This record gives sequence, structure tokens and C-alpha cells, in this order.
Amino acid sequence: MLRRKKFLFAILAIIPTFVIFGWVRMFPIIETLRLSMYDWNLLSKNKTFVGFSNFSQLFRDDQFLDALTNTAIIAFGAMAVTIPVSMALAGVIYHRTRSRFAGFYETAVFIPHVVSLVPAAMAWKWIFDAKLGPLNAIIMSLGGEAQAWLFDPVLSVICIILLVSWQTLGYAVLIYLVGFRNLPKSVYEAARLDGASGIQSFLFMSVPLLKPITLYVSVVTLISGFNVYAQAYVLASDTQGAPGRLVRVLVLDMLENSFQNFRVGYAAAEAVILLSIVLVLTAVQFSLLRQKGGN
Repeated sequence: MLRRKKFLFAILAIIPTFVIFGWVRMFPIIETLRLSMYDWNLLSKNKTFVGFSNFSQLFRDDQFLDALTNTAIIAFGAMAVTIPVSMALAGVIYHRTRSRFAGFYETAVFIPHVVSLVPAAMAWKWIFDAKLGPLNAIIMSLGGEAQAWLFDPVLSVICIILLVSWQTLGYAVLIYLVGFRNLPKSVYEAARLDGASGIQSFLFMSVPLLKPITLYVSVVTLISGFNVYAQAYVLASDTQGAPGRLVRVLVLDMLENSFQNFRVGYAAAEAVILLSIVLVLTAVQFSLLRQKGGN
């Protein structure tokens, strides 16, 4: 009887959490899926059912394709930068700072991850400023030419990749540190006895053993990259000062279609495409982790 009462109490205790989660998380997703099938201008109560017409228009829309391409480049570029740098930093912190200062280094690395996006992007915009930015000042002091970082589409994408990588680096470092601290020390001791150097141990032992961590970090970084918005909005401005127009990204395109062009159904279809990409990446992660576990 007591066991049944405890079970009933546990069920009643978690019901409010599920209700709030369903209202805050699941209901907007379901409503977005529904709206993607309609033509709605946001200002009218009338919604015209159009089926999959919004989706068919998307893949004929050059702006959407440009936004999807830029977003994919930023996401995969940030992943390519974040994984090796964060793994190397985590290795240095783990092997070289086993002291009372280790917590300080971990905190210092993690700070960019918790800094608000807009102030961070404004600081990086100053760094990349063509006239007053310290980056161009360093380049010119070394004999190079100043670059218009934020006024060139290619260079702007690179700037956004660097900013996204900087913001996700701290989280990735902490995840890798957890992995390093759970690696078997006996393997490293055997490698040391065999004459392996620190770099050899890192490349041929740490990197393979940390594959599950690398897989997780890669998927999290990709998902963060596909949701990039504030970084492009603040950094990538055209010569007329219109924010976010030089480098169009997917979330920015969705917001413009919703609240500037009043094409809510069309923007909802873009959101469904983004959701599908995230779900596919997550499914790939679980599939690869399952295979890794089976091996």
C-alpha cells in the first residue's frame, strides 16, 4: 500500500512538469507544423490551406537556398574549428594544470559560453572593424593589408564562424575534460614505458578513446551552428547599415519572412526544415553512438 502511494505521489509530482513542458515546448512545435501548411499573413484571421506548397516554393527560393548554404557553412566550419581546438585545450588543462589553479583555467575557458550573444558580438564587431579594429592594426603592423572583414561576404562568414567557435569552445572543453578524467591511466603508463611522447600519446591514444565525446561535441556544435542568428545579425551588415543582410542565415530569414514580409506559413515551413535538420543530426549521433557501444 505504501509503495503504491509513493508511486502515485511521484506521478502527481511530475505531471505539472510534463504539462509545462508540453505547453512551452511541444505545443509551439505542433503549431509550427500546422502553420507550415497554410498561407497566412499574420494580420488576418483567415488562413488558406496550401498543403506542401510552402515547401515546394522554398527550394525554388534563392534567398532561402542562400541562407541554408550559409548556415550549413557556418555550422560545419564552427565544428571544424571547435573540435580540435577544444580537445587540445582540454588536454593541456588536464595534463599541465593539475594544481589549485585548474579551476581558474576551466572557469576562464567557460566564460565565453555564458556571455550574452549581443554584447559578445558587438565586441567582436569592434575587433573586426576595418578602420579601428585591433585585428587590422596587428595585420598592418606585420606588413599586411587591412581587410574589410565585415563588408565582404566570404570574410563575414569567416568572422561569424570564429565568433560561434569562440562561444561554444568553453562548453566543448569542459566536456572533453570529463572525458580525459575518465580515461584509463594504465594505458598512458604503458605508453610511457614504451617510450611514447606526450604528443604521440595524445594523437594515438587520447583521440581514439575520446571518439564518443568527439561525436557528442560535433553534434552539439552543429546544432548550435544551424541556430546561429544574433552573430550574423550584429556582425554581417551591408554598406547601408542594414543588419544581417550581407550574410543571410536561416533563422534570420525565418524572422524576416514572419514579421517583415508577413509570410508566416512560409516561415513556419523554414522552421520545419530546420527542425528536420536537427532531428537528422541527432538521429545520426544516436546511431553512431549505438554502433560504438556495440563494438
